[in-house]
Amino acid sequence: MIKALFWDNDGVLVDTERLYFLATQQMLATVGISLTQERYVELFLVQGKGAWHLAVEKGLAAAVDQLRRGRNALYRAALQQQTLVLDGVPQVLDALHGTYAMGIVTSSEPDHFALIHQKTGLLPYFQFALTAADYTHTKPHPEPYLLAVERSGFDKEECLVIEDSERGLTAAREAGLRCVVIPSDLTRGGNFVGAYRVLQRVTDLVDVLQVQPR
Repeated sequence: MIKALFWDNDGVLVDTERLYFLATQQMLATVGISLTQERYVELFLVQGKGAWHLAVEKGLAAAVDQLRRGRNALYRAALQQQTLVLDGVPQVLDALHGTYAMGIVTSSEPDHFALIHQKTGLLPYFQFALTAADYTHTKPHPEPYLLAVERSGFDKEECLVIEDSERGLTAAREAGLRCVVIPSDLTRGGNFVGAYRVLQRVTDLVDVLQVQPR
């Protein structure tokens, strides 16, 4: 029986991955590096390795810190200007709240995470949130989800992960957890072999868990 749900953040609860891509793309373009959406998905959402190595390979290692600062500034500005919560998420969280323990497991930096959720109203649904500051290795390493299991107090068999990316699915499976994948616009068409279920929309999760909305 499932008792705990571990939610990815970007691309599952909030529409922020697209903004992160655009900010990264814009900064790399300033040094003549083209980052396509397909390449971004492979580097960030499949391999989980980021893109600054592209600058290093071009002999621009000294510029990486400046590029990162510029990307983060663009991303923070975009977060403050956009409606972030994905359609259906508040209704699903409301339906599941009180029946399941829930946590957020994200690779976002804590300052970005705090800014994202400044106005979403979603955090009261969750018992805990783990960000990049909480682990040594981020996804696709299993450490984030192993820590989530520990934090929840439940056995692995009682936990279910909700993800949108191959990187997240790998992290969940390597941690020994079942994973429901709800692809985002960026990850649709990915390889989700091994997922417990692949859903079209977040509202389908209610049926999978056999919980009726209140």
